[in-house]
Amino acid sequence: MDLDVLNMFVIAGGTLAIPILAFVASFLLWPSALIRIYYWYWRRALGMQVRYANYDDYQFCYSYRGRPGYRPSILMLHGFSAHKDMWLSIVKFLPKNLHLVCVDMPGHEGTTRSALDDYSISGQAKRIHQFVECIKLNRRPFHLVGTSMGGNVAGVYAAQYPEDICSLTLICPAGLPSTTDSKFIKQLRELQESKCIDRIPLIPSTPEEMADMLKLCSYVRFKVPQQILQGLVDVRIPHNDFYRKLFLEIADEKSRHSLHENMSKIKAPTQVIWGKQDQVRSLLRLPHGTASPSLPVSTRGSTAWAMLPGCVLLCVKLAHVCPHPQWVWTRGLGGVMGRKSMGPEGGEGRAGAGEGEGAGGGQAPAQQAWAGKRNKVPAKRVVLATGKRCAVRGQAAR
Repeated sequence: MDLDVLNMFVIAGGTLAIPILAFVASFLLWPSALIRIYYWYWRRALGMQVRYANYDDYQFCYSYRGRPGYRPSILMLHGFSAHKDMWLSIVKFLPKNLHLVCVDMPGHEGTTRSALDDYSISGQAKRIHQFVECIKLNRRPFHLVGTSMGGNVAGVYAAQYPEDICSLTLICPAGLPSTTDSKFIKQLRELQESKCIDRIPLIPSTPEEMADMLKLCSYVRFKVPQQILQGLVDVRIPHNDFYRKLFLEIADEKSRHSLHENMSKIKAPTQVIWGKQDQVRSLLRLPHGTASPSLPVSTRGSTAWAMLPGCVLLCVKLAHVCPHPQWVWTRGLGGVMGRKSMGPEGGEGRAGAGEGEGAGGGQAPAQQAWAGKRNKVPAKRVVLATGKRCAVRGQAAR
């Protein structure tokens, strides 16, 4: 073989080998760096740009896509110990003509972390309001989305600043009492009795604990490589002390049930998305015989979301804390952002509220605000309103 041809093959092989070796080395030695690169690439691919906003001496980090238009802007609040990039899997399914804003919650990722800051739910809601005013997002009412802790903050925000909000989506929100203990709550009680706050299930410090947390938060079981688990832990460990402080703050009496305490003040049309198999927090239900002036008689003993005017509750089967991103858009947010009708396609409900059942029949006016001719949910979808009418979409009530 000619020497020049041999040299060409050697150079080509070396050129290909260098990035492969770099990837393997990163995977084995610095998996956390690989995870950061992954998020950076995903943001670029989806057109999300990272920016910073300052309110006095406080800095907010956020990502955005698009510009304000005729449709409401969407502000998305992530959950406990997460960051703005957790929404990328949902952003993938959102139309590019929507104005999206994903912000790092107080103390998280690129947003200022201060030992003097108030990390209670109401304190975080005030910080988010500062951010909204800083980027002038509330020039027009916007749609607010929150999940887990972010759902708690979003609900309190909607109650405290109703003029800012045109509609609200809460995904498995925290801040609610429950008549049944979830697996997570039982674990917390065991830790509380043993006074061992260093082993909170949502604050992993080893790959094994990270795997357990993923099982707790996800219905779908999938095997994550050990190095990826290690990378996820490496990213979180420097922040674990803050996460423990934050967890104790939001689990305190001041914040534990703050969403429930503010539900009567929420005026915006509200959509709630919940995983039926959620192991962190169970769907809030009121015991039979519970008296509440905000609830019609027919909905007592059913979901407490009936105290919200025009509330739509989507109960997702085979889902834990975070339903599948495509489902969240096609069956959830898609109905908010521009579809036209929301009639009970599956037929009228019947008296006696419960999961998958309607109290009364017909279509409440508040339900018409949530659109969706194609939004046919194959399983049980509960639509509740504070009037006497309630309907089930996707199938007739049995």
